[in-house]
Amino acid sequence: MTIPFIDLKRIEPDFMDRWLPIVNDISRNFSFIGGKHVESLEKNLTDWTQTTYAVSCANGTDAIQLALRAAGVQKNDAVLLPDATFWATFEAVVNVGANPYTVAVDVNDGCLDFHAFEKAIEEVKPKAAIVVHLYGWGPARLADIRHLCKTKGVILIEDGAQSFGTTYQGQSIYKEAQISTTSFYPAKVLGAAGDGGAVFTNDSELAAVVRQLSNHGRTSHYGHGLVGWNSRMDSIQAAYVNLSLEYFDARLKSRQQSALRYRELLKQPNLLNICPGSEYIENGYCNVNLAVSNAIRTEIEAQLKLGGIGFGNIYPMAVSDQPGAVPFLGKHIGEKSATDMAERVLNLPLFPYMTEQELLEITSLINKI
Repeated sequence: MTIPFIDLKRIEPDFMDRWLPIVNDISRNFSFIGGKHVESLEKNLTDWTQTTYAVSCANGTDAIQLALRAAGVQKNDAVLLPDATFWATFEAVVNVGANPYTVAVDVNDGCLDFHAFEKAIEEVKPKAAIVVHLYGWGPARLADIRHLCKTKGVILIEDGAQSFGTTYQGQSIYKEAQISTTSFYPAKVLGAAGDGGAVFTNDSELAAVVRQLSNHGRTSHYGHGLVGWNSRMDSIQAAYVNLSLEYFDARLKSRQQSALRYRELLKQPNLLNICPGSEYIENGYCNVNLAVSNAIRTEIEAQLKLGGIGFGNIYPMAVSDQPGAVPFLGKHIGEKSATDMAERVLNLPLFPYMTEQELLEITSLINKI
């Protein structure tokens, strides 16, 4: 049996029957920018995230840049970010003219290490920090990170590109964030038909600035109070995400069940399954394992290839080790734990509506190695 790492076609039987008429309606009316689909999506997103404001935008990278700009981060300001994240987190800081500083992560959950973060705030005195909710959950000490930033006057931006549908302390992970972001890249738990993103906040002033920046800094059609850029979400993407939200409960439950089954079925002693802390209910974004060594990971990957089973390495290199980081990185604070994690991380297939047979085949193959 061939099992892909991600299967975007694993959707509900009636989804396309409902989607295609929506595309036809948008096309017939030439309503491609703004309008009812964008307005409806933003309202639905506030309900799902338990936030007051949701501003849609063109993609998840823009969402981070918009959040940074709206929060007042300017040229040469110092910004902290975890050393394990997608490159977009780093380049968003660079693209607004700020100076990025990477911080060690905790290999137990792959997220920001609180002690290293505490040290970094004292050492760097940053204007802002980005905490990344990696793998569909967040740091074990998220409440402490939020409190520390508030106490020290550090703006905290929460990159939730992988955590839509995740709960923390019984509520949406976005609810108590000062300002947070997400991505609707198609492979995400809530994906669009192309690129898309959003910024969430409970602060009316931040929301207003984000919205203005995302639309050329407009005060009127030809009036511009700020220098922004074009980061509007188009109607097609908004409509697709809106329709997907109607199926989101079922997709989320399916992903969560598969994530749980991996933990129940995997019995490979040389492969440790990473789990979120007890205060989180994950969204099943991906399965995450750490092999005891790079050699063991390589061996397991070879067997997966022979078995026709897809896999991933999220992420295969620490941010501070990327060649593109060299000209911009202020410094790295803490242990090089992200480098160690990158050398050992292995992700197994996880997408909606995986079958028990697929999960058994994957785990049985690995357990025999």
